[in-house]
Amino acid sequence: MRKLMSLTLPVLALALPMMACSEGPGERAGRGLDRAGENIRDTIDPPKGPGERMGRSIDRALD
Repeated sequence: MRKLMSLTLPVLALALPMMACSEGPGERAGRGLDRAGENIRDTIDPPKGPGERMGRSIDRALD
């Protein structure tokens, strides 16, 4: 049992980051929905001041 765990953990540690690298159509669609929601929110409640506008721009750039 201990040997199995000692082999499984390193394999998972190497495999998980590789699975996170690929972006599928679901992730792209989700990002599009998120941006659409942000645009609606900005239309209804626009950012107040240049600091908030810049913060939202930075948030979008980092996504």
